[in-house]
Formats: sequence, structure tokens, C-alpha cells
Amino acid sequence: MGTEVGQAPAWRRAAGLFTAPASALDKAPLRWDLGFYLACLAFALPTALKSEFYGYRVWGTFATVAYALGALHSGWLLLSARAGRTPPGVLRSRWCGIGAVALLAMILPLLLLVIRRLTGVDWLITPFSWAAQPEVWVIERSADLLLHHGTPYVDVTALGRPPVVNDYTPYGPVMAVFGLPRALFGGTPLGDALTDARWMFALSACACVLGTLKLLKWPKVPVGAAQLALACPLTALTWAVAGPDLAIVGLLVLACALAATGRAAWAGLVLALVVSAKLIVAPAAAVLAVFVLVRRGGVSHKTGLDWPAVGRFASALVATTAALHLPVYLVDPAAFVEHVFRFPLGMGVVRSPAASPLPGHLIAETGAIGQVAAFALVGAAAVAMLVWLVRRPPANGSGAVLRIAVGLGALILLTPATRWGYLVYPLVLLGAHLTFRVAEDPAAPPAQQSATTSS
Repeated sequence: MGTEVGQAPAWRRAAGLFTAPASALDKAPLRWDLGFYLACLAFALPTALKSEFYGYRVWGTFATVAYALGALHSGWLLLSARAGRTPPGVLRSRWCGIGAVALLAMILPLLLLVIRRLTGVDWLITPFSWAAQPEVWVIERSADLLLHHGTPYVDVTALGRPPVVNDYTPYGPVMAVFGLPRALFGGTPLGDALTDARWMFALSACACVLGTLKLLKWPKVPVGAAQLALACPLTALTWAVAGPDLAIVGLLVLACALAATGRAAWAGLVLALVVSAKLIVAPAAAVLAVFVLVRRGGVSHKTGLDWPAVGRFASALVATTAALHLPVYLVDPAAFVEHVFRFPLGMGVVRSPAASPLPGHLIAETGAIGQVAAFALVGAAAVAMLVWLVRRPPANGSGAVLRIAVGLGALILLTPATRWGYLVYPLVLLGAHLTFRVAEDPAAPPAQQSATTSS
């Protein structure tokens, strides 16, 4: 039997949970909220009790309280809805749980860990004492190297000792920018506390969010979008103990917003910053190029493909990427290739320790045949994404963001050398997708939005 007239299919009603109003007392969104916070709590509590990393345990302790408060508030709202009561004031808002996570699972643990880091435990092989994850120290060191030597990469063959993992800087040259405040103004307890690279990552991510919302004309962000992009454990944990991935995905979302609002050259420039910081997001360039190409013809004027716009996008992307990479490459080409390409691919002097319980790594660990199978799966996923792009090119910003989320998610799941923490990329992008969708059709009910926007 088909669905009744005027009733959306079940999958669209389920998708509508993510865009339900913040003050709604409908039972379905509140049941989702309760399940979300309980699932997050189930992640945070074991992290607090069993993690080998000091920063993770600190985060887990704060996050356990935050997610417990979120679950209690959601449970109270659900009971109130069942009883037909309307809670008073701001307490009726589903944003209360998001606020608890932002304060208790992000801001406070980061502040504590920044202060704790002043005791000096960087570069020690003692994860139980780390107040910041190694990527924070490595990026700050790369900025110092860039200032003094013109390259953020050391020659690991000329150290006078066997190289170790933390000698590597497996990022593009732009990532060193986040460590420049520490390199320039650090050296005292106050200076070190104020210039911890995690503040730079957090501020950059926040600036990108504000810039994106401004470009989208300040849409009403759905609670479900904030849950996926902000309140989920991967985002909150990354914010407190590391942070670079949040700055990079923030820039990626900003590039999508620029493309969606017709600023093709600016989108290319910002995407160049993204690619020049972390190569894992390079596949997004294909999606945005297709989106820029079809945006005018497919949505606005229906007059054909916008080749001038994609030319501006590609020119800005290529020129900016070359300008950012070439000076560093010329200083020490061998070190550049060793750090940026060979090490992440597992071909460096030291093998990358990147590992995870994700399918690609598990398949590759079975042996030579498993490694071939894992790369074959990556290739198959890439072909599937290309077919999707060609047959159904993104007609709007939400469609482009969704395709980038799916593509990066598949790459992270299937690549042999990856980390489970990289899943923060597709989660944040899915939250951004929901916000773009609301911006594109703010008047449509959630179920209708799913039906009327391109995905």
C-alpha cells in the first residue's frame, strides 16, 4: 500500500527528526534526543575510566556529566510531552542539552588541559600524562621550523639518531599557521597558555561557522544539525584534546557556502587552504567543481553549464595551492615528499602508526591480499562517487555538502591507514547539510524539505 495523501514516507519522517523545532514537544524528536545523549554517555563514561590518554580521561569525566544532563533534560521534556505539560521558559528548549555539552564537554576540559599542559609533558612517551595530543605539539613545532628554516619539515635522515613518529609533520604547509602564535609569543606560562594551538583551531572553526551562517543569511540551525556537528563525542573530544580537524572541516564548510552563494573564486581559494593543510579532504575539489559548473544552469537560469565560474574556481584553487606549496617544496624537496606523501601512505622511513577498527584497516591487516582488496574497495567507492556526480550533480549547497560527506566517509572507512577520529569530518558535514537545507527552503516543513531539495 502507498502512503496516505499528504503523509510523507517513513524515511522522510525519520529525517525530519533532525530538523524538528527546538521548542517542539513532539515525542519523536524528544525520543531521538534521549537516545542521542544516552549513546554519547555510553562513549564518554568508558573513556573517562579506561582511556590510556590523560586528556581523554579528563574529557570523559566532564563529558559524562554533560551527556547525563542532556539525557535527564530530554527525558524530562519527554515526560512533560506525554503528560501534556509545557515546561517553563528556556527549559522547554531542546538547545539546553547542546549548551551543557558546549560548556562542560568542550570549553571547560579544554581550559583545564591547557593549564595542565604548562607542567611540561610534551614529547614524552607517556600517553597517561599528555594534556594535549601529539598533533598539537607537532604543529606548533612546525611553525617554529617554518619561521627559522623556511620549511615545517625536518630531514629525518639527518637527525643523528633513528627517526621516530613524532619527528614527522604529516600535514600540508598551511597547518603550520595555527602554531605561529605559539612560535611568536610563547615562552612564558601566560604566553603558552594563551597561544596553545587548540585555541587557534577552535577560534578558526568558530569563525568559519559564523562566516558560513552569514553567507547563508543566518538560517535557523536545527538542533539535530548541532547534535551531529557539535555535540557528538568525536567533535567535543577533538575540540578538547587536539583540534586541527575541526579547523579544516570548518574551512571546508565555508568553501561550500562560498560556492553555494556564487563566489566561485573565493570558494577555490578557501578550498586551496583546506587541501594545503590536510590532503584527506582533496576529493572535495571534484564535488565543488561539478557544483560550480552546474549551479547556474541547473538551478538559477537553466541556460547551460557555467564554464566561466568553474574556470575561476579552478584557477583560484590551483594558483593558491601552488603558491602555498612551492616555496616550502623548494627549500627541501625530499623532506616535503617524505612528510606529506610517503609517511601518510606508509612508505616513509618510519611507518605511520595510523590504525583503527574501521573496515579498510581491518581488511588490510589480513595480509597482502587484504591490502589489495582494501585499495580495490577505495577505487570502487571513488568510481561510485564519480557516477553519482555525473548522473545526479549537486543542484544546491546541501547536495554538494552531502556528497562530500558521503565521499569522505567512504574514504575514511575504507582506507587502510586511517583513524576513527577522522569520522568527525562526515558527521560535521552532515550537520552542515541539514543547515544548508534549511537555508535553501526555510519555510518548508522537515518532511517536505527532504522531498523538495536535491540530495
